[in-house]
Amino acid sequence: MEEKHDNLKWMILLTVIIGTFLGRLDQTIVNLALPKIMNDFSITVSEAGWIATAYILANAIFVPVWGKLGDTIGRKKVYIWGFMLFIFGSVLAGLAWDLRSMIVFRIIQAIAGSADYPTAMAIIAVTFRGAKERAQALGIWSSAFAASAVFGPLIGGPLIDTFGWRSVFLVNLPVGIIGLAMASIFVRESVSEKKNTKFDIWGAITLGITLSALVLVLDQGLSWGWLSLPSMACYAAMLVFGYIFYLIDKDHPEPIVDFKFFRIEAFNSALINNFTVFMGMIGGIFLIPVFVQMFLGYDATQTGLLFIPMAAAMVVASPIGASLVGRVKPNIVIFASTLIAGLGLLLFLGLDPRSGPIDIIIPISIMAFGMGFGMSQRTTIIASAVPVEEIGMASSVLALARNISGAFGIAIFATILNNATESSVIALSHNSVLNSVNPVVIQQYVGLIILKANILAYHTVFIDASIILIFSAFLAYFTINVEEKKSGVEVFVE
Repeated sequence: MEEKHDNLKWMILLTVIIGTFLGRLDQTIVNLALPKIMNDFSITVSEAGWIATAYILANAIFVPVWGKLGDTIGRKKVYIWGFMLFIFGSVLAGLAWDLRSMIVFRIIQAIAGSADYPTAMAIIAVTFRGAKERAQALGIWSSAFAASAVFGPLIGGPLIDTFGWRSVFLVNLPVGIIGLAMASIFVRESVSEKKNTKFDIWGAITLGITLSALVLVLDQGLSWGWLSLPSMACYAAMLVFGYIFYLIDKDHPEPIVDFKFFRIEAFNSALINNFTVFMGMIGGIFLIPVFVQMFLGYDATQTGLLFIPMAAAMVVASPIGASLVGRVKPNIVIFASTLIAGLGLLLFLGLDPRSGPIDIIIPISIMAFGMGFGMSQRTTIIASAVPVEEIGMASSVLALARNISGAFGIAIFATILNNATESSVIALSHNSVLNSVNPVVIQQYVGLIILKANILAYHTVFIDASIILIFSAFLAYFTINVEEKKSGVEVFVE
């Protein structure tokens, strides 16, 4: 009987991994399809950007809502509803006929996809009760994020080239049906004794407006200008509606976000580490595909192949880190993990136009190993620091922090890259001398200055990203200390 129960637990883990992989795969795979979508719909690059922006906005807004609903009306229920809606939205997106319809259908997908993270993490947390086993399960589950980032380009390229861009949406139908069937069969319903008596509708609305303004300015700020009128309007909306949200939820009996979490030192420390690590990693790594295609001449498929070792390193590292739960203090594991990731990013300083594949693979693999090594600990601390009945809400806060940190990283480092390139061009021009009036030589001279300025700007980004990670490593070492809370009681409903 015990063996059957153990087998069921791992089938539940496999089920939520499929859901997480599918949702994250969709985010990476759709970006590859944008050029062909632009051509079919006759839209510009800026217009096509709203396909991604709409998805990010809707996803960020609904993560806390789904997390709260999962805690109160049942995680399996919410997980399956989200899965069904995601499949429905995917089919609609595959049938979209213009930009407007595509944006609407992507919003449906995003709303549905945002149900996965908080409910999946809560399902794992209540299925695997032992701290060590839970950490191992969460570590394996977390590796699905890396796998989806790698397999997105590898799967998407052939699909788009063979069957067209609509196939990247329609492929979710057969895979989604399998995942849905597995969820219906294997996942047990779980609810907490703490019942929802009144849904925090005004809290949800004000938080949604706050997050919309934040994500919008992070996504569009570089093109708008960080001090432009639209950006300033977003800042004002964030402050006003963020404060209103705080006033509503701080005393609400059933808040969307329980502010008592932020009185728990371990929760705050783990959240800060997750935010800074994901900001540094995503902010630094998102530039690698651009670099290798622009300066090394790789195509999209070759670029995708470079990231396979990254996924492998993370998959290998995750269970190793999880095996240290209960044997090594979490602050030490997270310190080592974050430090290794930071040093991996620092190795990118050797990149230049003469670099080969190995110059990309080694740093990115070291960085990924560091990330994977501490992934289960970062996730487990959040689940262990709060009462069991509020794991879904806590995991939604974690998901929100990770999502927003990625947007912060991309916005900040794209700005740093832009500014560093401009300043490097000026500095190199002032310190360079050309003794020729030959137009061809002058053109080569200007091209070399711009090339050198770009390389120096990339180095600046990698230095800044690694500094953030190294600082976060030491911060985690001195602040993270957690004891698992036993205050909640879970009720399983067969």
